[in-house]
Amino acid sequence: MFTRGVEQQPRAVVAQFTRADRIFRRITTGAAMTSLVVMALIAAFLVRDALPALRIAGGRFLTVFEWGPDEDPARFGVGAALFGTVAAALIALFIAVPVSVGTALFINEYVPRRFKQVLVTVVDLLAAIPSLVFGLWGLFVLQPALDGPARWLSDWLGFLPIFKTEVPIYGSSLFVSGVVLATMIVPIITSISSAVMAEVPRVSCEGALALGGTRAGMIRTVILPFSRGGLVGASMLGLGRALGETIAIALILSNDFRIPDNILSPGGSSIAATIALKFGEAGITGRSALIAAGLVLFVVTLVVNSLARYVVSRSLRPRKTAR
Repeated sequence: MFTRGVEQQPRAVVAQFTRADRIFRRITTGAAMTSLVVMALIAAFLVRDALPALRIAGGRFLTVFEWGPDEDPARFGVGAALFGTVAAALIALFIAVPVSVGTALFINEYVPRRFKQVLVTVVDLLAAIPSLVFGLWGLFVLQPALDGPARWLSDWLGFLPIFKTEVPIYGSSLFVSGVVLATMIVPIITSISSAVMAEVPRVSCEGALALGGTRAGMIRTVILPFSRGGLVGASMLGLGRALGETIAIALILSNDFRIPDNILSPGGSSIAATIALKFGEAGITGRSALIAAGLVLFVVTLVVNSLARYVVSRSLRPRKTAR
């Protein structure tokens, strides 16, 4: 009821928390704090055990393309392994994102309803396949099959430095590793992208179709803009999985510490594969160097996830419209 001459103030709504609400809030807060504490402990362990090797290598640890921490004199660094890790992950992301987004669109917009749940289940099961199986499949099946596509890329795109090869040998390369990693992260990106697209308001989609738009136009103007933040997050999650993959890369790459001339030639290494292959035979300095390599991978993954979080938050902000 309004009173003349008295300014009306908005009514403050105060949430009344029950005992169950307070208990649940404490549990979730504890879970969040536990995650932060575990991450801090992991970082502290990596820094503590990596310091001896970092004192020896200094700033050259990121630029040296050799691995001899237990030799005299010791000379080692993760420059080549870091390059191989990032290159293979970017190749995988370049291949996996279009395939994953297309598959998610097919599941949500084109497949008949009675087959939708079957495809969702198959995608989820693909995400559960062990990386060892992917590595063996890539080594014995996919690598010979990719010889033809690699030769085609060399013949027709050889004017680009990344595809220019002098010797026509295409196995055990960053290209093969990237394709294997792409098959591993496609189910993850597809599953998340499909869930994000399923949250698009159907009223907006039906409105676009009712105005005379095609299904492709509706996807381009409604579904993809609405899902942009979730698609970026799914892609970055897949990138994080590709950066940390170990067994599949260790089976395919020859783990030599040099940067190959192109992505089609044999050679290359990754940080995770180097740690797995060298840890058993490493001495005291060697183990410290491997932990330092793990610290570098930890920082790279943390930066990628932080960047993804920033991009997602930016994409979710409402755009300002010009008046």
